[in-house]
Amino acid sequence: MGFYVYIIENQTSGIFYKGFTEDYQKRLLEHNNNESRFTSNKGLWKLIYVEECSTKKDALIREKKLKHSNKDYLRWLVTQPTNLLMNK
Repeated sequence: MGFYVYIIENQTSGIFYKGFTEDYQKRLLEHNNNESRFTSNKGLWKLIYVEECSTKKDALIREKKLKHSNKDYLRWLVTQPTNLLMNK
């Protein structure tokens, strides 16, 4: 079972949310169904970045780093080969 860090972008305001999960597609549905405290009632979210990590610990460390990253870095990161969505 894999662990993933992900970035979603709010389609209305353009803000980013960064998180970690074992199932990023299910997690996106939860965000869009207002099942997440931090993203509820803020409109639709789009999955823009997914990165696989080998362990839960690695995913949590990476998530923390992403949460402290600026928008310019996040926009750059979305275009990098580490983004699993680029391979689809």
